[in-house]
Amino acid sequence: MGLMKQAYETYCALEKKYAGRYCDEMKEPLVPVSHQIANADIEITLNADGKLLNAAMMDKAHAAVIIPVTELSAGRTGDTSCAHPLCDQIRFLTPLYPEKYAAYLTQLHAWENSAFQHPKLHAVARYVEKGTVLDDLEQFGLIARNDDGLPVKEKQMVCWRVESGISGEMPECWKDRTLFQSFIDYYASTQDRETAFCMVSGQCAALASQHPKKIVTANGNANAKLISANDSSGFTYRGRFTDDKQAVTVSYDASQKAHNALRWLAANQGVNLGGRTFLCWNPHGVALPEISVPFMRRSAERQIQYSDYRKALAETLIGWQERIPADTEAVIAAFDAATSGRLSLTYYGELMVSDFLERLHDWDAICCWWNGPYGIQSPHLYQIVGCAFGTLRISKNQAQFETDDRVMRQQIQRLISCRVDRGKMPSDIARAVMARASNLQIIPEAGTREKVLFTACAVLRKYHYDRNQEEWNMALEPEKRDISYQYGRLLAVFEKIEKDTYDNENRETTAIRMQAVFAKRPRYASRIIWEQLKKAYYPRLRASSKAFYDRLIGEIINEISECPGNAQESALQDTYLFGYYLQKNELYRSKTEEMNQEEEV
Repeated sequence: MGLMKQAYETYCALEKKYAGRYCDEMKEPLVPVSHQIANADIEITLNADGKLLNAAMMDKAHAAVIIPVTELSAGRTGDTSCAHPLCDQIRFLTPLYPEKYAAYLTQLHAWENSAFQHPKLHAVARYVEKGTVLDDLEQFGLIARNDDGLPVKEKQMVCWRVESGISGEMPECWKDRTLFQSFIDYYASTQDRETAFCMVSGQCAALASQHPKKIVTANGNANAKLISANDSSGFTYRGRFTDDKQAVTVSYDASQKAHNALRWLAANQGVNLGGRTFLCWNPHGVALPEISVPFMRRSAERQIQYSDYRKALAETLIGWQERIPADTEAVIAAFDAATSGRLSLTYYGELMVSDFLERLHDWDAICCWWNGPYGIQSPHLYQIVGCAFGTLRISKNQAQFETDDRVMRQQIQRLISCRVDRGKMPSDIARAVMARASNLQIIPEAGTREKVLFTACAVLRKYHYDRNQEEWNMALEPEKRDISYQYGRLLAVFEKIEKDTYDNENRETTAIRMQAVFAKRPRYASRIIWEQLKKAYYPRLRASSKAFYDRLIGEIINEISECPGNAQESALQDTYLFGYYLQKNELYRSKTEEMNQEEEV
């Protein structure tokens, strides 16, 4: 019960600050016990005596409202006569639906006449008793009726405003915290529940017979429940129990608080990737870094150089550590709906914030590479999945990777587990990004190519560190004793030579067209590329450029020749991408400076 306990403690810690309060910075409020969020369609305004003042369609931007619910009405489905206590659908507010109308008024009157009554209840009850809701809404042009006089949209939700005339009083019923507390106290007074040990709160308390739905509402999962055992047939208990309470006992109060906290967290902090919702939070409301994005955020104003990256990353870690108490916890969870009615917890972890921050730091310290104008960066996790398994789509002359939702959610969870639990970079992901980065000719856009190369090098750097404790340098090493690395450098030089001879940026170089062959048969492909360059492009270079490239190619060939002959014929390892990327960057950065120095001599 780790998840439910942490959610329950989160609610208890933040209840006074957030429960029932609407804040601009939050998508949804934290719902009080015995309440839920509903999307209201129509707003009816009354005075204190129940006289109609106005009716209007609800602003869609503020349609999510808090309404009181009973345990049965919160879980109702289909054509039921189980009414909500105050705000409800049109069909419960008109005598044209006698059974539903009677159920609504009976429940409202019981609350109104109890010791926990509230002035707003009197106004709503007097108005609904008149039975004119449909006629009034039709006069305001808010509804349409069919030939039988029934509303065409009978399930439209109605919420109430009561203008009492008292200064400072909240007219909206869905924002009045005194009304919330009135129903909480009233509903608790009406319950005669079985008491038992609650596995969430650790106390003996009145048990819940049903548990809330609408926890994670993304991707049509609104009706999915985390806890459910609603029948005693159909192999529900699989022969292990004779009663649902033998499996788990959760009190009504703990169930309400834990589920409401999870809904609030999912709505305001949840990250939905591929249809799976990922949460990372602190039970005391302390802000934590996101688990799927780089620990150190990108800055267009500051390019992090190789020599400064570790220092900047350490400063980011210290900054988080100074803001967060070391003895607090971080909770990570992932939710997915197995069916439309069942919500599954696909990943769960708890660890101290100090460990959590260090693990994010350690991942980014290794899984990183040059990222264009931003300098050294760690890629987003969904960018890794997209570059590894996504399908390239061209839309409006822009290339982007689209990844199937099933693949995205599974692979993101694997990477989050690796990042948070100090796991190794999966070999299949490393192979996939290497294959994608070794076939750049199918990617027409230069920006997308750079993204793929950056992501591949970062992933492969982490992969080699995890397997061999080998940390690859992000600065060019001309004397690196690695034949694949040196062949990668040679490919970058071949590409740059050809690009120096024409102005058409959309024209593909021979080096990139033969990259896939080059990776499998480097000696054969390099000979073909070089012959093509000497025949068609090398003569067009200036004398200073020829001298520069002759010297550079000679240095690389010398390094390659020192390797055994059989290694020169073998397919390249993924490390050739390191040499290619770094040599390419070095050529664009320093070639002009070196040529100028040679001309001066």
